[in-house]
Amino acid sequence: MKLKFLSALFLTCALAGSAFGAQKTYTIKFAHVVAATTPKGKAADFFAKRVNELSQGAIKVEVYPAAQLVDDDRVFGALKLNNVQMAAPSFSKFTPIVPQFQLFDLPFIFRDNAHLYSVQGGEVGQKLKDMIAKKGFVALDFWDAGFKHFSSSKKTIVAPEDAKGQKFRIMSSKVLEEQTKVIGGNPQVLPFSEVYPALQQKVVDATENPLSNFYNSKFYEAQNSLTISSHGYLGYLVILSEKFWKGLPQDMKNHVTQALKEATAFEREESAKEDAKIIDALKKYASETGKLEIVELTPEQKAKWAEVMKTIYPNFYKVIGKDLIEKTINTK
Repeated sequence: MKLKFLSALFLTCALAGSAFGAQKTYTIKFAHVVAATTPKGKAADFFAKRVNELSQGAIKVEVYPAAQLVDDDRVFGALKLNNVQMAAPSFSKFTPIVPQFQLFDLPFIFRDNAHLYSVQGGEVGQKLKDMIAKKGFVALDFWDAGFKHFSSSKKTIVAPEDAKGQKFRIMSSKVLEEQTKVIGGNPQVLPFSEVYPALQQKVVDATENPLSNFYNSKFYEAQNSLTISSHGYLGYLVILSEKFWKGLPQDMKNHVTQALKEATAFEREESAKEDAKIIDALKKYASETGKLEIVELTPEQKAKWAEVMKTIYPNFYKVIGKDLIEKTINTK
């Protein structure tokens, strides 16, 4: 009897000790819509590895690229239900719930990357994050897709008048509609998946895209000119499920924010590297095939574009906020 008692006591203590020492784990499903090989895809994987290291295995991240789990049109609902814990939708996906995100569509609003990052990391960026927070999401940080450039199969776009009469594929955006109209173009809203066949079949003449989209989607096969205009910007905001965030202990929250901070720096570096590689690849393609003309606008030519396109800003003072636009312009 004594032996059985001691054995039972030992087993009870062992189980109690095991339970006491067990570490609670948390799973983050990170859904995004691009390929794992893109800067955003690589940054999502970097985040997953880094937060696992910082939390010593307590936080496990499952990354679902290329809309394997859910696309960006449905991800907000999935985040609300906590079926997905993390996502990085493009800015255009936020405009229906926070119209002020149209700020990022304004042409020539950002002077360069340094100015862009100052805006995102400063008062304007925080105000936009706070607006997202009021909609029930946790806004973490901004990631790059890159500056946009014009391309055409009808006429090389060098000066604003070259755009006259051309049919431009654009994302769904009032700002981009006005931007296209002010240079004499005809805006055509098309889903990204339909752009390549539309270019091939001459349904549209021209596009505006970051280099990564232009190259990886092989738009250069259906366009004969690319103008390095850097007139607009495309980016993402990394967000979390509010329900998941509220259930996370403070030390785990610290690990998430630290890992995301490092992933943001990594994503920006990868984006810059990819742009450099792509422009070299496109120049090689242009030289070898003679099927693509690449034009790099001079500062004077860009100034002419900016003068024309910035005239649309007052049209969006009420929607975006004049104060927000001016604070962006005046950010050092």
